Amino acid sequence: QVQLVESGGGLVQAGGSLRLSCAASGRTFSSYVVGWFRQAPGKEREFVAAISRRGARTDYRDSVKGRFTISRDNAKNTVYLQMNSLKPEDTAVYYCAAATHVVVTTTSEEYDYWGQGTQVTVSS
Repeated sequence: QVQLVESGGGLVQAGGSLRLSCAASGRTFSSYVVGWFRQAPGKEREFVAAISRRGARTDYRDSVKGRFTISRDNAKNTVYLQMNSLKPEDTAVYYCAAATHVVVTTTSEEYDYWGQGTQVTVSS
């Protein structure tokens, strides 16, 4: 089992940057695909980005490509989401999740463990 704790959210102006962190417990963190999802008020949770177990492969939703970068440091049991050129439509609670998958997956139902989330608010 793995426990996930997100941090790094906050309030930022449009065009600004934030870096989210997802810290995991457990010695087998490198066995998990890790993804970031977000949920805005009144909307469904949506996939943002995911990274393979060793970081060689990544995937992004189209609206964040070129602006967001997911990375991981397995020695520190941490996954990061660097968010640049933020837009008001990026405002949401951001969650990290871990999946015991062999390949990167964008489907939330395939993730087994979830963090509590961190709020990101982008003002116009």
